[in-house]
Order: sequence, then C-alpha cells, then structure tokens
Amino acid sequence: MKLWDKGISIDKKIEQFTVGNDREIDIHIAKYDVIASRAHAKMLQKIGILTANELIELLGGLKKLETQIDNGTFVIDPQFEDVHSKIEFELTKSLGEVGKKIHTARSRNDQVLVALQLYYKENLGIVKQKTQTLFETLLGLADTYKDKVLPGYTHLQVAMPSSFGLWFSAYAEVLIDDVYLLNAALQTVDQNPLGSAAGYGSSFPIDREFTTKDMNFATLKYNVVAAQMSRGKSERTIAASLGSLCNTMGRFAMDVCLYMSQNFGFISFPDELTTGSSIMPHKKNPDVFELIRGKCNKIQALQTEMLLITNNLPSGYHRDFQLLKENMIAAFEDVKDILDIFNFSIQQVIVKDVDVNNDLYKYLFTVDNINTLVVEGQSFREAYQKIGGEVQNGTYKPDTSKKHTHIGSIHNLCLDKIRAKFPVKN
Repeated sequence: MKLWDKGISIDKKIEQFTVGNDREIDIHIAKYDVIASRAHAKMLQKIGILTANELIELLGGLKKLETQIDNGTFVIDPQFEDVHSKIEFELTKSLGEVGKKIHTARSRNDQVLVALQLYYKENLGIVKQKTQTLFETLLGLADTYKDKVLPGYTHLQVAMPSSFGLWFSAYAEVLIDDVYLLNAALQTVDQNPLGSAAGYGSSFPIDREFTTKDMNFATLKYNVVAAQMSRGKSERTIAASLGSLCNTMGRFAMDVCLYMSQNFGFISFPDELTTGSSIMPHKKNPDVFELIRGKCNKIQALQTEMLLITNNLPSGYHRDFQLLKENMIAAFEDVKDILDIFNFSIQQVIVKDVDVNNDLYKYLFTVDNINTLVVEGQSFREAYQKIGGEVQNGTYKPDTSKKHTHIGSIHNLCLDKIRAKFPVKN
C-alpha cells in the first residue's frame, strides 16, 4: 500500500511514527492530488507514455474519486500511508495495469508539493475574499456611525476626540496592508513544482509547461532543486501573511472586549452573541472575541514554527517537511472561521452614545482648544501653557465645536478613497 514499497516489511512502531496523522490531514488536499494527477496523466499521453484510451480510463477513474471527495464519502483507510497511495491504489484496483502508470515521471515529493501548492493557492484566494467581506462590513459601519463620538486614547489615557467612523475605517484600511501580504504569498505559491520529482527532475521528456497551464499556475518553478527548496519557504511566507491578518483581527477583538466592559461602555451586542457566568447572573461575556484574540495569537506563532522546522536544512528533500502540513492547514481553516464569525458578529454591534460632557472626557478637547488659540494669533507654546495652566488649576472648560477637516480625520473619513485602495486583483 506504500508508494515506496519494495516488498520489505517495516517495523510497526517505525511505520506509526513516520506516518503520523497524515491520513487525517490529507483529506484537505485530496481533491488537489486528483487535479494534479489529471494534469499529469494528460501530459503523459501528450508525450506518448499513455495511449489515448489509457488517458480516458485514468480520467474516468479520477473523476469517480473526485465525486467521492466532493460528496464526503472518500476515506483514507488505516492501511494506507497517505492520500497519494490511496488514490493510486483505487486507480489500480479499478483500472488494473493502467492505474499503475499514473506514477510514471513523478515522485511522491513533487506529488505532495503540487497538491499543497494548489491547496495554498485556492485557500489564499478564499481568505482574501473573506477579508474583503469584512473590509466592506467595516466601511459600512464607519459610514453609519461616522458622526458618533468615541474618545481616543494614548497610553490608555483619554487623549483626543475620535469617532466610531474613524475606528471602524481604521481597521478596514489596515486590512488592505494584510491583503498586500496575502498577495505576496499567493504569488509565491502560484508556481508549478510538478516535474521536479524527487528534487532532481526526470529522464522522461516531460512537458512542464503543459501541466503549468492545465493546473492554472501563473508560472512554474523552473529549477527542480528550487522547487523542492520551496517546501518550508512557501509555508513561512504564508504564515507571515496569515499572521499579519490575525494581528489586525486580534487587536480589533481586544478593542471590542475593552469597549464592551462597563468601565468603557461604548458598545454592546445582543444577548444571543454573548455568554454568561455560572455564578454571576449579570454577566455578558465577549467570549467570541476573546477566542478570536486567542486563536489569532496562536496563528501568529505559526511563522516561528515554520522557520524553526526548516531553518538550516540543506538543499534537497527531508522528512522534516512532513511536519509543515498539519498546522499550516489548521491555520487556514481557523482563519477562514475567524473571518466568518468576526464579520457575522461585528455587523450586530450596538453602538452607544458617549456623553462628551462627562468629566471623564472633558480633556479630550485640550488640543483642539490650543489650536483655536493659535489660529487667533497666539504661538503654539504660549497657547499650550495657557490651556495646560487651566487644566492644572481646575478652570479649564472645553470647547467641543472644532471640526477636523483634513484628509483621514474625524470629519473627513475618505471612505471612498479607502475602498478604492483595496487590491481586488493580485
């Protein structure tokens, strides 16, 4: 049942340790192995390794497996090492000698690598789409609540006037920076490694440009050694981009938790989006956002894990690469869930009125009031000392009427320009 089986038995403990939980993980890449196998079979027929009838048989067998995968009935049984051996077994079982030909001119190394690249490519696209959905939600909220005052903080001390419009659109615009990195990761993985075999190519006259076009890769990894060296490098790049996105969402989740607390009281959520306490009946806990924060922190650690697994490996293939799959795939699945639940939850935010006349917030306007004095002719230093003296002796009375009109400020959010910045295409 092993692609490398030479008829020699292997110790069961060694087998269990080396296989790990590949069977469970490989369900996520099963359809991509079918896609790559289909392209490889077409190429083999093109160069004369397969006949036209053999290709038709293989494509039919792969189509049946693809249907099973789509229906959720495809299972990698315990006797199989991974998805690749399972698929080849099923083809051989149904097609006989024709099924055995599918592995011609490829190695399990480039078979795994191309399936992962296809998985990464598609899921980076999905993450981008979900990020754009959250982005649009935030811009919509920014427009809805653009006139709602929100205290701004530095060092967690009351600082200057802000608004919910400024807060929501700030996180929207930062998401654009995360998409730049997602696009960089996408460009990194959008290179076809199939044909690199075990890392040194093949003596068959394979057509790598054909498989590149058939699988819709933007280009190919020309150098076969470079193709194998992309294991780990791709994962580090992806982990950095997912980590950046999670940094944004984690910070946003922290803001939500903070602003929901009674000491701030700026926002709330419907009861059905919060959880309670087993002993305190008054509690409305932001568990969703706390879990988002925790999951995002966990995903940000992934880049370090990918780095340490592959940091000083020499060129060529090493079994260490097997350890990259599990947490990389788990991170993708978690990020997609986080984006969905964040978007679902934040749409239901309840924005409260903030009383700027409350003594807690009267110093929000000191800078505005200094600027008014400067416009009236005083030097900034003189105006600063005047307002500072009033604050110290308790005679300061805030003037809340000043408008901020420059680009990107409270009263000039430039939401249309932020929306136009979003990189819809790679």
